[in-house]
Amino acid sequence: MTVTHSFPHRRILTVLTGLYVAQAIPIYLFIAALPAIFREVGVSRTMIGAIGVLLIPWILKFLWAPFVDRYQLSRLGRRRSWILPMQAIIIGLILILSQLSPADDIGIIFAIACLVAFAASTQDIATDGYAVEVLAPEQRAYGNAIQGGSIAAGVLIGSAFALILYDHFGWKVMMFSIAGLSSIAALPICCMKEDVADDKALDGQNASAKSRPSLFAFLRRPDALQVLSFALLYRCSEGFVKSMEQPFLVDKGLSLSAVGLTSGASAATVGLAGSLLAALVIRKFGLFTCLYGLGLARTLCFAGFAIAAMTQTVTASFLIGLAFFNTVIRYMEVVGLYSLYMGASSRSQPATDFTILSCAQLVIYMMASMVSGALADLLGYGPLFAMATLLSLIGLIWCMRQIPRNHPAYANS
Repeated sequence: MTVTHSFPHRRILTVLTGLYVAQAIPIYLFIAALPAIFREVGVSRTMIGAIGVLLIPWILKFLWAPFVDRYQLSRLGRRRSWILPMQAIIIGLILILSQLSPADDIGIIFAIACLVAFAASTQDIATDGYAVEVLAPEQRAYGNAIQGGSIAAGVLIGSAFALILYDHFGWKVMMFSIAGLSSIAALPICCMKEDVADDKALDGQNASAKSRPSLFAFLRRPDALQVLSFALLYRCSEGFVKSMEQPFLVDKGLSLSAVGLTSGASAATVGLAGSLLAALVIRKFGLFTCLYGLGLARTLCFAGFAIAAMTQTVTASFLIGLAFFNTVIRYMEVVGLYSLYMGASSRSQPATDFTILSCAQLVIYMMASMVSGALADLLGYGPLFAMATLLSLIGLIWCMRQIPRNHPAYANS
């Protein structure tokens, strides 16, 4: 009888930490730091909301996920042969951005940011496939807590630290620093080992699917509609709030440094604590209960944003508290949802299945992000956040009925 361990091996922990930190830095540079920078240089909220277009590669990456699942680019390994070149492209593009101006070159910045998003999303396919392969079912919650904590570190660098650098030294120094830190974060890739011997387990399950991963293999599953519906709608309300959170804080009088410190502190401390807390909650109460509770807490947080927006005088501590609360919920959701997606992914095409589900959750999020700025200009922050509160509650109740407590995706959670 073999004894399984609930916490991942240190080498796996190191590799996953490095991979997810390296990915998170450029992502949050664009979706978290750029909105505040653009707002300060006079870019309209409608244009800021359009930054949601950068999520398009993350939504469409399921189209080329089977290709990444099926082929390797070199003898470096099935996953590493994709991760290394994509990381090099990302760093090179950030260096090009350092030569531009956020006030005068918005169109070019958007175009380069889209290329970065494409390279990062392709890298993410390989990274997630690696994570699904190396994490045992009982390790998923802790593995995803590592991912959440790594993303928190990436947010600290790509958002908070970037804003502080920009505030004191300008755009060029910020971009050079981000490129250097992204390179350092990627170094643990050297410790990455890919044991193809584990493929023996696949032979007894589905040898034909192993050779040709595809979208149709996922869609033929009997529970495909329910799992996709859940992924689409569980976080449907978040794009309305998150994309306008930093502009809202700026318009409420917080400086860029204060916004950066708020986001960074919550990401590095509360976010990390939330990731670990989610893993413990899942192990004690189960994944179903954890996701239900998080949905209710998120609804309460959005209601707080609506109240703050409709109140003329609101203290900075209340705004900071809301930002902290929103961050911890989001990081706990990452652990819970990704654990669910891993449980719903097959061993024959893990990167493809996981990518389909992670893409699905971004579809409505992107749509909400893209129109959030226009709605804020038209209606104001208050009605926008109130609408998000209502959508959060309705979406939660509907989603938890799609994947009931006895679904196999919750197994070993």
